[in-house]
Amino acid sequence: MSRAFVDDDRDDSGRPRRTFDLPPRDDPAFEAAAARALLEAAREGVTGDAEQATGFYWGDAALRDHVEAIRKRAAADGDDRLEQLAERFLK
Repeated sequence: MSRAFVDDDRDDSGRPRRTFDLPPRDDPAFEAAAARALLEAAREGVTGDAEQATGFYWGDAALRDHVEAIRKRAAADGDDRLEQLAERFLK
């Protein structure tokens, strides 16, 4: 099939993939941004899109410190849903 007829911006369900504004992978802020992207994607029900965009999977140990910082901020800000998602990530 010609590539002209393939929509690379859709997943298997036909839904457009969520995109994420991430710094370059070699940027020191990338892991923190990846942690935030995974949690926000979970809030929207599109975790797989964030995993594909970041190269990290839900629960990845490399992001634990970043997710813990996000969890603490969410608790201080009263964002119960983000706090809950961060707690699930850390389990």
